[in-house]
Amino acid sequence: MVTAETAVVLPVLLLVLAAAVAAVVVVGAQLRCVDAAREGVRAAARGEPIAVVVELAGRAAPDGARVEVSTSGTTVTVTVTAALQPLGPVPLHVPVSATATGLREPGADRAVP
Repeated sequence: MVTAETAVVLPVLLLVLAAAVAAVVVVGAQLRCVDAAREGVRAAARGEPIAVVVELAGRAAPDGARVEVSTSGTTVTVTVTAALQPLGPVPLHVPVSATATGLREPGADRAVP
């Protein structure tokens, strides 16, 4: 026998479950952005061409992510940004991004513009 209280609590439980699933999706995408930025900066520090850096970081990033590479003196910075819809068709967009900075290895100064 289902009581009125149970009928009222079920939608709240579904909302809490949806929020928990969305939080897990967002945290997972954030971690993928961090990993992608780190992988990209390692490749750039080795002296890989920008296209290779963007491809490597893009493979590790969430779908639809944008990869930006910038250099300043002896440092290389890779930023990975993605916009998520953690609840599927629900129009909720959550931006996630990560930035990694590293020093270029000796001899790699000529390879990355």
